[in-house]
Amino acid sequence: MLPPWILLDPILSDWLREDLGRGDHSAQGLGLEGTTGKATWVAKSEGIIAGLPIAFRMLQLLDPQVKCTAKLAEGFACGSGQVIAELEGPLASLLSGERAALNVAMRLSGVATATRRFVDQLADLPTQFVDTRKTTPGLRLLEKYATRVGGGTNHRLGLDDAVMVKDNHIAAAGGSIAAAIKKLRSQLPFPLIIEVETETLGQVMEAISAGVGVIMLDNMNLAQVQAAVQVIRDRAPRTKIEVSGNISLENIRAIAETGVDYISSSAPITRSPWLDISMRLQ
Repeated sequence: MLPPWILLDPILSDWLREDLGRGDHSAQGLGLEGTTGKATWVAKSEGIIAGLPIAFRMLQLLDPQVKCTAKLAEGFACGSGQVIAELEGPLASLLSGERAALNVAMRLSGVATATRRFVDQLADLPTQFVDTRKTTPGLRLLEKYATRVGGGTNHRLGLDDAVMVKDNHIAAAGGSIAAAIKKLRSQLPFPLIIEVETETLGQVMEAISAGVGVIMLDNMNLAQVQAAVQVIRDRAPRTKIEVSGNISLENIRAIAETGVDYISSSAPITRSPWLDISMRLQ
């Protein structure tokens, strides 16, 4: 599901203004007024396509006369050299909007492609692959959209979505998970869920005693995860379990096979290369 345009349009307009500045001297200097043209977008490598509707919206904000047609649906795989979109409209607008619009599609397709690689490792398992709040400032809505296009699940979009009690929160509350949870419960609006980040089996036991909704196992090795999962399932079977920290394509399946509910990683957003896409005038 795309974020609503009422949220995205100001962001996309800002990006257009950033690129256009006082005007596109290259396109305007060619005297293209009244000239229409056609173009294709071509993928230059294999990947998962994401962000075409958003890139198209940007072009139409620049010039409503631009018509855009996706040749591949969101979330589908493209091959190198494949045409993924066709554009038609005023030639000057196609040229002026090219870079900003392509940047959106390339960035989001890169995130979706990296996400899909992790998700594919869990294809026959109930564990969900989840993103994090490690996002590019100003791009969170779009990067998290790309995560979903790639088959992943969104964690919190912001601090107001849920309560995440991390190591620094525990320290700020005096070093006790129980003390932190007690203070939080006296202040929180219903029905925010509470998740606690744990690094040891002792902290897991504290979190179980506090009756939290989700226990995160942070930076634990596989043996520690296995032990923690068994304890949580035995003593708090309704509590959801998340694993985070040092997640890779090589270890994600073994972690999922321990029976955890969620595995979170920032890697698809923080480490993914862009999917290279180019525009070719016809």
